[in-house]
Amino acid sequence: MEAELVALAAAGATALVQQMAVDSWAQARDRMVSFFSRRGGGEEDVIEGELEISRGELAAAMETSDEQTALDVQAEWRTRLRRTLLANPAAASELRLLIDDLVLPKRDQQVADVHNTISGGVQHGPVIQAGNVGSLSFGAPSGQTRA
Repeated sequence: MEAELVALAAAGATALVQQMAVDSWAQARDRMVSFFSRRGGGEEDVIEGELEISRGELAAAMETSDEQTALDVQAEWRTRLRRTLLANPAAASELRLLIDDLVLPKRDQQVADVHNTISGGVQHGPVIQAGNVGSLSFGAPSGQTRA
């Protein structure tokens, strides 16, 4: 059982560190703060501060290509998650759900760069941004004309 919890802690730390580098960090941080604080891991503001310090260290490490510091940040949170899970094995199910939400990229999403160009002057109608548009009509349903 302990090996499973150690693997889960490692997966959780990986997902957490990945989130530190993306725009959705605030949501991930808040969920991790809640996870730890409910299990006696400290006060919410203290945990949040520790996560923000780790994020700052990770950002600096990424800028300078300091792989060791990035690994240290991940190891710190892996150890903390492992200790939390060993003290409270029932927390494993919540952490699994949290990891599923945090893993990048989400399995059901496609990731692509989007570049928009609008030309021809002023646009007085809708502008659609989409990866793929099969069929599109405005106003009257397809096959009907406006009176």
